[in-house]
Amino acid sequence: MNIKINDKDPENKKKKGRSFQGKVVGNKMNKTISVMVERKVKHPVLGKYLVRSKKYSVHNEIGEFNLGDVVAIRECKPVSKTKSWEVISSITKVNEV
Repeated sequence: MNIKINDKDPENKKKKGRSFQGKVVGNKMNKTISVMVERKVKHPVLGKYLVRSKKYSVHNEIGEFNLGDVVAIRECKPVSKTKSWEVISSITKVNEV
């Protein structure tokens, strides 16, 4: 279930910067969600893969994401002291009970 959020922005395709996929781990703030991004890094000596994770504060204008949703985020100009990421789209939604 893909939900496009910024489809109406004509410059949306021209914007560059890093983009990641992550899981929503916090949504209690207004217009902000916390997204946990995990990546695999190969150990230089042992050769095994380690999972590294980082939590980003992401600007969320719409406010329709729940805990556990997987979203795509990208880098943008700083919105506040801690937020310099924005939501691009929703990749999967968690079923609510």
